[in-house]
Amino acid sequence: MTAVTVKDFRNDVRPNWCPGCGDFSVQASIQRALASLGKQPHEVAVISGIGCSGRISGYINTYGFHGVHGRALPAAQGVKLANRDLTVIASGGDGDGFGIGLNHFMHAVRRNMDITYIVMDNQIYGLTKGQHSPTSAHGFTAKTTPSGNIENALVPSRIALAAGIGFLAQGFSSDVNQLVSLIEQAIQYRGFALVNVFSPCVTYNKINTYDYFRENVVRLDDTPGYDPTDYRAAEQAIADSHGLCTGVIYRNDDKVAYEDQIPGFRETPLVQADLKLDESIFAEVLKEFA
Repeated sequence: MTAVTVKDFRNDVRPNWCPGCGDFSVQASIQRALASLGKQPHEVAVISGIGCSGRISGYINTYGFHGVHGRALPAAQGVKLANRDLTVIASGGDGDGFGIGLNHFMHAVRRNMDITYIVMDNQIYGLTKGQHSPTSAHGFTAKTTPSGNIENALVPSRIALAAGIGFLAQGFSSDVNQLVSLIEQAIQYRGFALVNVFSPCVTYNKINTYDYFRENVVRLDDTPGYDPTDYRAAEQAIADSHGLCTGVIYRNDDKVAYEDQIPGFRETPLVQADLKLDESIFAEVLKEFA
């Protein structure tokens, strides 16, 4: 099998994101990570929901499925069960994943299936033209909150940690080298892995800008002695940074993946299994209805 490069994960579909959108960097980081890990395009499936970020499944040269709003994770888990040999990446935005899709997210965390979930968190609904989202801060002004958001912001990292996630990381779309490394580690992790990415919306969010994140993000990579295997340290890092920390926040390599616990779940993927029913068995079944 020939060695792969980033070009192997590019196709002829031109993204229609706004110039400067953080999602461009997320796409490039996924492609770089896959090439670095030596994955072949046919070995990967990208499953996405609805929103600006949901379009990413059509922009990467792998198997892709563009689902419905908030439902990327159920589809991704189904793909993984049908073909456990695939590297499955689910992707979406903060509205898609932490609004209508929050319930699926919580259950995906506790189920711990071996997939990677990459969220492009821009603290606003971009595709529908600038409404506040679940991660918009209290007081955030948008089309739906002209006098300021009266709801408290959901902090994805805090919720994921409390739900018992095994691999939790956050990145910033402007810090591509770190983001590539985080995605590589997430894909290699045996279980459910979240990479929440601060991905600025340059058109509708004039508050959480690139400069805002550069000034407020705390890089755990630069924190002396930080241990991502320490649950309490992860809790403290999230609290101290108000959820704005990047790097591997927490990982637990002792968790067992869902697929490794299913009784009778064969190593041979369903898509490669011989599903032809033996005629004698079929005849015995028919006798029951005679």
